[in-house]
Amino acid sequence: MNNLQLLLISNSTMPGEAYLGYCKENIAQFLGDVKEVLFIPYAGVTVSYEDYTANVAAALNPFGIEVTGIHTFSNPINAVESAKAIIVGGGNTFELLSKLYDKRIVEIIRKKVMNGTPYIGWSAGSNMACPTIKTTNDMPITMPISFKALNLIHFQINPHYTEERIPNHGGESRAQRLQEFLTKNTDIEVLGLPEGTMVEVRDGKATYLGEYSGKVFFNAEKAEEVNHQDDLSFLLK
Repeated sequence: MNNLQLLLISNSTMPGEAYLGYCKENIAQFLGDVKEVLFIPYAGVTVSYEDYTANVAAALNPFGIEVTGIHTFSNPINAVESAKAIIVGGGNTFELLSKLYDKRIVEIIRKKVMNGTPYIGWSAGSNMACPTIKTTNDMPITMPISFKALNLIHFQINPHYTEERIPNHGGESRAQRLQEFLTKNTDIEVLGLPEGTMVEVRDGKATYLGEYSGKVFFNAEKAEEVNHQDDLSFLLK
């Protein structure tokens, strides 16, 4: 765990801001001297991999960060093995995981990151760091061979977490959906990451970052609010 370097972000864009506007400085600071990153755009469904990669590059190039899409390599396994840092973008989590299995790089990425390669993800990319993708918000538009994800951390993340309710809407709230998960999965915690927030894992410590309060669900009956700079290292145990 002490080798892990993770930056797991809820979402890519806040209303009225440029793409990665609120978190690009966090990304640059997290990467430090690492200036070459491998970007995995497989979660993109309605955007081409080329356009997706170009959007990320446009946000990070001003920091001297060179972004290369994995789709430009003839051998994705070699691309991961040679990567200095890995960024996994958001989109559809089921599509993303399906593609990672199809390319046979799930275990390759896991091994690489567990050995200290920095990993950054947002939305579906953050879901991918969890043991499974069972706490994604996405529609299962495709069927991966397994729900098992990279298992870089021992807790689940729910990106875009909100406690807002749509007036006159009878569907379950996000908290109710997570309560369903926790009822069926009693041995794992869930971190609800509202938009505009993230969790950084480094040197065996996990830290909550962002101006909005998040929530740790310990089980179906117990949850606690978390705030900027709170230590979440207990979730790594």
